Amino acid sequence: MTDVLERYRKVEYPLPEYNLRWELYGAGLENLGKGGKPVHAPMPEIGPDELLARVDAVGLCFSDIKLITQGAEHPRIFGRDLANDPTVPGHEASLTIVKVGGNLKDRFHVGERYLIQADVFYRGVSMAFGYVLPGALQQYVVIGTPIIEGDEGCYLIPVRDTDGYAEVALSEPWACVVASHRIAHRETLKSMGSAWFIGADREYSARCSLGDVFAGEGGPRRLVMSNVSGGLRAQLVDESSCRGYDLIHADDVSDPDRLVREYANGRGFDDIVILGTPSPELFEQVSKKLNNGGILAIIAETPMSRKVQIDVGRIHYDGLHFVGTATRSVADAYKVERSSEPKANGKTWIIGAGGPMGQMHTQLAASKKNGPLLVVATDVDEQRLTELSKRFGEAALERGADLITLNPRAVDPDSFDETLTTLTGGRGFDDVIVMAPVPALIEQGASWLADGGILNIFAGVPRGTIATFDVSAVYLRGVRYVGSSGSLISDLRYTLEQTQKGELSPNRSVAAIGGIYAVQDGLRAVKEGSFPGKVVIWPQLEDLPLVPLVRLGEFLPNVAEKLTPSQMWTKEAEEELLRSQLKLG
Repeated sequence: MTDVLERYRKVEYPLPEYNLRWELYGAGLENLGKGGKPVHAPMPEIGPDELLARVDAVGLCFSDIKLITQGAEHPRIFGRDLANDPTVPGHEASLTIVKVGGNLKDRFHVGERYLIQADVFYRGVSMAFGYVLPGALQQYVVIGTPIIEGDEGCYLIPVRDTDGYAEVALSEPWACVVASHRIAHRETLKSMGSAWFIGADREYSARCSLGDVFAGEGGPRRLVMSNVSGGLRAQLVDESSCRGYDLIHADDVSDPDRLVREYANGRGFDDIVILGTPSPELFEQVSKKLNNGGILAIIAETPMSRKVQIDVGRIHYDGLHFVGTATRSVADAYKVERSSEPKANGKTWIIGAGGPMGQMHTQLAASKKNGPLLVVATDVDEQRLTELSKRFGEAALERGADLITLNPRAVDPDSFDETLTTLTGGRGFDDVIVMAPVPALIEQGASWLADGGILNIFAGVPRGTIATFDVSAVYLRGVRYVGSSGSLISDLRYTLEQTQKGELSPNRSVAAIGGIYAVQDGLRAVKEGSFPGKVVIWPQLEDLPLVPLVRLGEFLPNVAEKLTPSQMWTKEAEEELLRSQLKLG
């Protein structure tokens, strides 16, 4: 008799007549499904330009909680009548093709496996999988034209038959971690963009130079010049005549909103360059006028008179960059000395490390070749800290690094600071990664940056969240503040490649497993932070309750035997789970 897992992989079984799916009818977990159970829907029919995919595994994410909590108020589906037009959450998915539409038979085949990039854009419109498009909290899902013919090509990424279902599904959240380590900014003024040069100190600006900051394809389309004098002013005039961009003289900076309306298409400037030490008030005023992806560069040699307020939500979601130099060269301010990957042989602090995403950052920092030699992981949950040490401490030691776990609530603030000072030799951290959307923690992390250090704002802090930073450190000590949200297809492909090479281990992130009926329990656990890692659902298993790996031996001893000695998930455990639990027609 053919092995049940082999039949499953090759789709050599009749598809069921129904499809279990968790439809969201409104805000709140009580509006997910019917009576706390998934909906029994007819098996979907597909058109000639569609695919039917089996959902093999899906990771539960706090983003799912946000969607379910907000319902139709969620930004991705704002105003949708969920009661009559429900969606299906779930975007961390491993899929297998089980039916192919007639027009796609030359491109796709039954049994092929794919990872899906959730941030789908079709004809310029966001059609995110698991939000606008029905997602993976169901047994079978229709894949249509927006995914297959998206603005960035096909959003399905092929995977190998030998790849585990859970590790493929978890490539999506892992890609977000990887993306946050690949943040860099452009090294020239934005081509065909809008730039604003401001002389905060006329005498100082006269002694500055452009360098090669205009290198590349043509420079900005429009440049506003305010209170710039001397040689730099002459350079800007020369550049404008040479490159043909619009040069606007606007020495009155008291109404930056007018300048944005008239010279930056109402969206904000792509580049703002401040020459000389700005007053805190000037910085706070003009920094709000950056366009998404914008860069604010400060060329100065003396510190500002106080710390300044920054919208850290815009750093995270809109990709703002604050750069600077004390060399009097604008080009030097734009140079990228390093990406946001934790510095090789450096010191990294992960704040709020105990949650699922924090554990991923900790795992990567602790185990990556040429990673930091010191990884400090802090959290206020002792159990999570214990789990971090258990899971990743040995990996750090194997490559000669130290993983130190600390609970800041277990000691008084002074003692905590003394410990950090001792660990870093008083020079601070090369990288601080903040997993908690708390302004005070973001500020604390920034205050511990070493020269050239990077603050990575990973937590999804809403736009409008204000934190107070010593921005003088940006141009005097070379520190940077970065953030990212989600990932690109290139990040997902890279993550999958690293997993296949054995450089990443998404399976180590699994903390609990369940079948399709366990989704609501799993989401509740995610919301409450019950497990120190990811909850993974196998939708084809109907009878499997939510089970933490530490208790797997009580429910499925045959599967528990396949875990690692430290009780972490493996591909062998997954295969045993499916062989023993699958029920095929």
